Amino acid sequence: MQRLRMSTLPGANVSLSTFLLTGFPGLEWAHHWISLPIFAGYLVALLGNITILHLIRTEPSLHQPMYYFLAILAVTDLGLCMSTLPSVLGVLWFDARRIRLVSCVVQQHFLHSFSFMESAVLFAMALDRLVAIRFPLRYASVLTGSRVAVIGTVLGARSHILTSVPSLKLLKFDYCHSGVLSHAYCIHQDMIRLACSDTRFNRLYGLCGIMLTMGSDVLFILISYTIILCTVLAIASAAERLKALNTCVSHILAMLCFYVPVLGLSIVHRFGHHLSPLVHMLMGTMYVIFPPLMNPIIYSIKTQQIRRAILKMVSLGKIQ
Repeated sequence: MQRLRMSTLPGANVSLSTFLLTGFPGLEWAHHWISLPIFAGYLVALLGNITILHLIRTEPSLHQPMYYFLAILAVTDLGLCMSTLPSVLGVLWFDARRIRLVSCVVQQHFLHSFSFMESAVLFAMALDRLVAIRFPLRYASVLTGSRVAVIGTVLGARSHILTSVPSLKLLKFDYCHSGVLSHAYCIHQDMIRLACSDTRFNRLYGLCGIMLTMGSDVLFILISYTIILCTVLAIASAAERLKALNTCVSHILAMLCFYVPVLGLSIVHRFGHHLSPLVHMLMGTMYVIFPPLMNPIIYSIKTQQIRRAILKMVSLGKIQ
């Protein structure tokens, strides 16, 4: 299945309209077995984030700015899961490797949008911790529910608008290389690698986009935690210092679960051309499953109010 848009030069390649997704190279015979832990990871991530949303919606004690931001993070994690789940399981279960150009562009658009959104929400959560620790008496008046909703809407719009420009450009490219992608889902770096059009704009835009979004998010998170640390060190009581820092542990772990796989995948794509395709696939799988899987677990273990709400739910409200 190819798009009949030929170059006038003799022997030129036909522009592709479908791509081939990649499973685990060399382990195709074991795809059904490999799919078991991957499916389990997706399932736990989906159930965990849906549970977090349900608890925040139904439990009055969780109607606070910190948990509203956690709800936005859970929605983002669900989007990150759902953007890749159909194609990944389709490849592993049914060897459904073909994906049309438009579907591929749409998938990479939502995948990158939710990735940028996750980074932005982690930055917003750092600001939440900064306000809570530095201005505790003004916390509830500064971060009201309506303001948190506005922040979430702005961050979501920013992420989707940012990824729309290169996505539209992808639709106009001619693709005349092998057509084989290096993952079981579509990402921007993979698609421009297969294009035979001029991709300089997309490459530059992608680099600048990452620097101006995730780069600035990380910078402002570091600034926020520097201010938080200075504020905490100024507290006289050691017990109060420990209590203040304890409220940041879940957020710090969530950041590590997101930024470490993102950094690893970026390094592999830009500098790991000599590495086995299996390494690319493993890093790509970790990138889309690990943060959505770990975030509900981290907040369930490290946050007393979430633990209490879960216990109350499973005991049918007997715990007060």
